[in-house]
Parts: sequence; C-alpha cells; structure tokens
Amino acid sequence: MELINKIAAIPLFTGLPLNQHENLAAIALQKTFKRGQTIFAEGDEGIGFYIILFGRVKIFKLSAEGKEQILHIMENQEPFGEAAVFAGENYPASAQSLVETKVLLFPRQAFVDLISKNPSLALNMLAFLSRRLRKLASLVEDLSLKEVPGRLAAYLLYLSDSSAGADILELDISKNQLASLLGTIPETLSRILSRMGKDKLIKTTPHHIHILDHQGLAQLADGKKRVEPPPAGAGGSQ
Repeated sequence: MELINKIAAIPLFTGLPLNQHENLAAIALQKTFKRGQTIFAEGDEGIGFYIILFGRVKIFKLSAEGKEQILHIMENQEPFGEAAVFAGENYPASAQSLVETKVLLFPRQAFVDLISKNPSLALNMLAFLSRRLRKLASLVEDLSLKEVPGRLAAYLLYLSDSSAGADILELDISKNQLASLLGTIPETLSRILSRMGKDKLIKTTPHHIHILDHQGLAQLADGKKRVEPPPAGAGGSQ
C-alpha cells in the first residue's frame, strides 16, 4: 500500500483510478543509486523509464574528446528515460545520480503491455509529458539563444517556477556542473554571479541562491536589462 501511495502522489500519474495505481505498483521496481553512480549510459538498451522518489539526477552527453555537456538536472518525482522506452530505442544520453537517489523503474515491456490495456493511462501521461516538453523547449531556447547572463537568469527563474515561486534556491550541483548546464566556463559563471550580486538581483551562499529581484531577472532573461560583462580575457561567454 505504501508503494501505491507513492505512485498516486507522482504528478505523471495524478488523477488515475486506484486500480491503475495498483497495476503500476505491480510492475515498478525500486532502486537506490549512490552519489555519482551511473544509472544508464548513452547507447544502453532502453530497458525502462525511471521516476525519482528522492534525490537528483543529471542527464548528460559526452563529446568524442570526453567533454561533458549537461542537458538537464532531474529532481523529485520527475520521470526520465521515457523517450527511449516509448520509441523502443537505446538511451540517447547518460544519467548519473548527483546525490544518493531512489527511483522507481518501470520496465519497458511490462509498461507497454499495461498501456495497451489502459488507454487512459497513456492519455494521462501524454498530457503531462506535453506540458513538460513545452517547458523544456522554452528552457532550451533560453539556454541556446541568450548570452550567458540571460541564460543564468532564465535558469534561476525556471528553478523558482519549478519550486512554486520560491525565492531561495538550493544548489546541490557544483559550479562546474552549473557552468556546463549553461554552456559556459566556471570562471565566467563566477564573475556573472558576482555582478548579479552587486546589482542586487541575487544573493549567493555556498549552497543557495536567494532571488532578490524577480522582475530584474526577468528583464535580464528577456534581454531588456544587461549586466556588466566579465573583464576581457577572463573567459568570456560561450
């Protein structure tokens, strides 16, 4: 019953009848990963998709030279790996736990069989994943088309929105990982954080960023406001 309650609380499955929560619980496998443990690697067979019960997971790709590009940071109750499962393909990127993480694994074939018997489950998931795709598409646009200060502002606003408008954001990823996610280098990120702090847009501590001016960040993300760029020769924006 405890597992059924956990599944019922996951946004992806919200609103489904009890019997479908019971069916999902019957095929779900609970797995725990230590900090830094690989969950799956790019090219691995798509054996199933995952939902985080607690913890944090980075989704990333490695270049031929071994350079890491973080695509997304997944948090509590978020699904990942579902694209490969539904397409019957290998995982297109790698997943690694950033902290000790507990997940539910829904094996591909068992889940496909379940969906074929319960079309409403597929419709519910389609609605949820469509909403998430719109948010992620907007975030990708922000992170690819804006200058680094705008990317950072957009990402902080995204984190705030994902946390019900929270002003204090917990940062349990390293500065190197955040820089990778934003497509820049740590030195440039440090200078921009410092500049945004001086402009009283944010206040930083070792593990948190406190948003002081949501409107100012929105203007920066929209290109209506600028922060002084890092000094020449300090890495610049990428």
